Amino acid sequence: MLSKNQDIKLHIDGMTAEGQGVGHFDGQAVFVKDSAVGDYLDVHIILAKKTYAIGKISKILEPSPDRQAPDCDVAGKCGGCAYRHITYEAELGLKAQKVEDAFKRLGHIDIKLDPIIGSNVDGYRNKAQYPVSRDTRDNQPLIGFYAFNTHRIVSQMDCKLQSPAFLDVLTLVRDWMIDFNIKTYDEGKHQGLLRHIYIRRAEFTGEIMVCLVINGDEIPHEKELLESLKIALPSLKTVVLNINKSDSNVVLGKANKVLYGDGYINEKILGKTFRISPLSFFQVNSRQCEILYQNAALFAGLTGEETLLDLYCGTGTIGLTMADDVKRLIGVEIVPEAIEDAKVNATVNGIENAEFYCGDAAEVAKKLDIKPDVVLVDPPRKGMAESLIDTVVSMNPKRVVYISCDPATLARDCARFEARGYHTLRARPVDMFPRTYHVETVALLAK
Repeated sequence: MLSKNQDIKLHIDGMTAEGQGVGHFDGQAVFVKDSAVGDYLDVHIILAKKTYAIGKISKILEPSPDRQAPDCDVAGKCGGCAYRHITYEAELGLKAQKVEDAFKRLGHIDIKLDPIIGSNVDGYRNKAQYPVSRDTRDNQPLIGFYAFNTHRIVSQMDCKLQSPAFLDVLTLVRDWMIDFNIKTYDEGKHQGLLRHIYIRRAEFTGEIMVCLVINGDEIPHEKELLESLKIALPSLKTVVLNINKSDSNVVLGKANKVLYGDGYINEKILGKTFRISPLSFFQVNSRQCEILYQNAALFAGLTGEETLLDLYCGTGTIGLTMADDVKRLIGVEIVPEAIEDAKVNATVNGIENAEFYCGDAAEVAKKLDIKPDVVLVDPPRKGMAESLIDTVVSMNPKRVVYISCDPATLARDCARFEARGYHTLRARPVDMFPRTYHVETVALLAK
């Protein structure tokens, strides 16, 4: 059995779902961050358990054919990217394999996937949340992202995944923090003011939202900050304070205070306009979002005569892009603010065949007593409750279109649908999150 601080030679022959390379030494699995399938490495063991070990790379003896030099100064330190050290083609292969493995091993479903759809790899994110602190060396503001599996901030204001406009915002806010000695939040002591700098930029309209997450009710020198942002950012649409006084690591609080603008930005997806507020869920990759929704609509097979039930509808984005192709659209979501945004989005787009209800998906679906032709679900990472699957099946829809950000829970839920008579006909991975280990999948189920 391996022991801590042992040095070994290791061939990486697989990859975990979280993007860590895995090799085997005397039958024991060894997980190595920032490794690639095909690497032959000198590895130093930093944690040893009975059934597995964790190591770090000491030296690359023979690099994988997929390996490339990372193009980011903090690659391997920041917890954002998992695959910046391999080619994008190799990354897409790993993600498609991850989805296929989930269906086969977890769902026991043998399905030939539709080819994965790739994305632009840089500048695709329309949203970022930057934790802030103080650099203990010079007491200057420290802005960046958390290191892997920690709450230690790695300084990085010019992330390749984010819109280039975000650097301009961060620079302005950082200058304001320095000029007026703005206190940063100390998570350990639960003291200080500024916790996160939260930015959203609509890809297709260019509108920018700047949101400061604070441990308080107001910020000092508000006027000076607003003036600098408005002068330097012609596309600035709104500035918001998010109030988060909780002694927790949850990023956003529930209350917002609008300092400038309307408190939201507008984005266009497939010809429809959508309002995005600080607490709204919206896909972080707008261009891939269009492709994802187009594939969902293709799977739905709409003719204009269907009743479409959109569960976990959020602000109504997916369903409303299909509203022109159905007879009736019904959206259900548990977050009241999201439902209000969905109703506004329907009005803004002149959609009159849509109705939205707030509440638990299973309970509302039962109360409505409808017979949808197609059910669309886009649940959170934990997937669908089994009771909701029962409710959907009891409605006897012709087709179920399932959008998922977690292949494991997707495969589990598809297996539950299979046991109730719904077969998984198609599944297509769509890479919404290049350079990370996450992948989105849309699946079609039918009786």
